[in-house]
Amino acid sequence: MIRELDEQQSYELLTTTTIGRIGFVHGGRVQILPVNFAVSGHELLLRTSPDGLLAELTREPAEVSFEVDYHDPLGSTGWSVLAHGTLSRAAEDEAAAIVARVHPWAGEDRVLPLTLSVESISGRSVRRDSSRGKI
Repeated sequence: MIRELDEQQSYELLTTTTIGRIGFVHGGRVQILPVNFAVSGHELLLRTSPDGLLAELTREPAEVSFEVDYHDPLGSTGWSVLAHGTLSRAAEDEAAAIVARVHPWAGEDRVLPLTLSVESISGRSVRRDSSRGKI
């Protein structure tokens, strides 16, 4: 059974994890990168390497998608949240707070703080029908 989640439920699920995937078009191809993040209101906070692909992408604000999902194979449940918005370099006065909140697994050399201003967000949860597979 699939259930649509409202905006608040979607944001609440985002706060339960720190890893998501950011998707964007670069060089005529869709790119999807895993990133660590934190939620701050209707913004997602990220850090990247100053010489990486996301740094290049955010020389000007860029339209991106962001996705997080979870599944519990034993409980036969799962959920997915998809956000769309604008990714940009953080304002100088916000940088220190972002660096303090986001801890990239890929290394602390990811010192360039970014913000993703969420313009739309949606989510879905799924639970396997317990009657399926019974004889």
